[in-house]
Amino acid sequence: MNNNKGQFYLFSKRRFLPFFITQFLGALNDNLFKNALMVIVVSTAVASSDNTTNFITNLAAGLFILPFFLFSTMAGRLADHFDKAYLIRRIKFAEIILMLLGCFSLWQANINLMLAILFLLGVQSAFFGPIKYAIIPQHVEDNELLAANAQVGMGTFVSILLGTLIGGWLVTGPQGPMQLGALIILVAIVGWLSSCQIPNAPPEKATTDHQVSFNQIRETVFNYRLAKQNKTVLYCIFSSSWFWLYGACFLTQVPNFSVAILGGDPKLISILLGSFIIGVAIGSLCCNWLSRGRVEPGLVPVGTLGLSLFAIDLFFSSTSYAAINTAGEIILPLEFITMASGLRVLIDLLFIGLFGGLFIVPIYAMIQRNTNGATRARVLSVNNIFNALFMVSGSLLGMLFLSQLGWSIPQFFLLLALLNLAFMGIIFYLEPVFMRGLKHWANLKQSENSHH
Repeated sequence: MNNNKGQFYLFSKRRFLPFFITQFLGALNDNLFKNALMVIVVSTAVASSDNTTNFITNLAAGLFILPFFLFSTMAGRLADHFDKAYLIRRIKFAEIILMLLGCFSLWQANINLMLAILFLLGVQSAFFGPIKYAIIPQHVEDNELLAANAQVGMGTFVSILLGTLIGGWLVTGPQGPMQLGALIILVAIVGWLSSCQIPNAPPEKATTDHQVSFNQIRETVFNYRLAKQNKTVLYCIFSSSWFWLYGACFLTQVPNFSVAILGGDPKLISILLGSFIIGVAIGSLCCNWLSRGRVEPGLVPVGTLGLSLFAIDLFFSSTSYAAINTAGEIILPLEFITMASGLRVLIDLLFIGLFGGLFIVPIYAMIQRNTNGATRARVLSVNNIFNALFMVSGSLLGMLFLSQLGWSIPQFFLLLALLNLAFMGIIFYLEPVFMRGLKHWANLKQSENSHH
């Protein structure tokens, strides 16, 4: 891709724009419904006690992740054997039916039905996941791969932010549940219409005589062996899974961090979440600019260092903030932003997100570039299973240190920063392509600066 065409050149192309809209609206609907459910559980008398509220909240999170363990392998197999655009259209049509049921569950205020719908949305996401990243290399050129992933990454996190804010805000109004129900049905219909415009993406010629088995464990093991054939791909899968553990730990703790540690008004939760997610979106877009459209492994160590440095500073900034704010008064968002220590906390979260974007976009592009087209979706299904496994591990890590060992949330953030350096340091030692890439990228930047 000619870099003079600009960051958003692909949005003018039918081979990318309908797909981008489809995946953006799908992620938006997931988060609209999920966050509306959380708000209903927390803010109404549906739950009889705090313990019940905590149980339902954690159950909801688990029900959405569970399908990735159960169905990712099957999803990868289907995506490699059928036209990916055809499968997306069927998945998006199923979403319309799910959202009609979701609207009914909101109208009835039926928590059990909402949880069932959330599980089915997780199933839909599990089937869409391998297709989402496997179809991109079929529709874009090699020199457009990073830009496409950057924009998909940006779109995903913006949709998470919008879904979190709109879902939580809309459902609390007098006619909130019905208004939200109408919105999710509308979003599903528009998503299906946009999916109908995605160009065909037929399966690429098979390079293996593997006999498809209906034994999911055997299939998963086979897919893992496919991923292991390329060492770089395997370490990219571990790295992306670590990113989701790291990000999920921060996103999960931010609400309690905002209220319990920072003494903020509940509105501050949205400000801090927004700062983190906007950071990821900006970082995703910066990838293409920093690497001039090349798939650049060298950005991953840069992202790693930034993730840890700003998480370490978040420990110090939140500790110094707590020392200043000893009056115990509830801090409103505007007051928080005008405080130097509050603004520092906000900037830390923004930059943790930004370096997260620099970290994750090249990882996905490297997986796509280094996998065979005929098996790419199955390799990506392995990535989804590991992502889910690491995210569950992150929840357990939070429960261990915060609930059992009694650590504070800032201390937990500091631990994550140090674990990040340790985990990724091992990856960089085992797979030298990242540090070689960093050296190459630094030399290129030095060369460009000398020419200027």
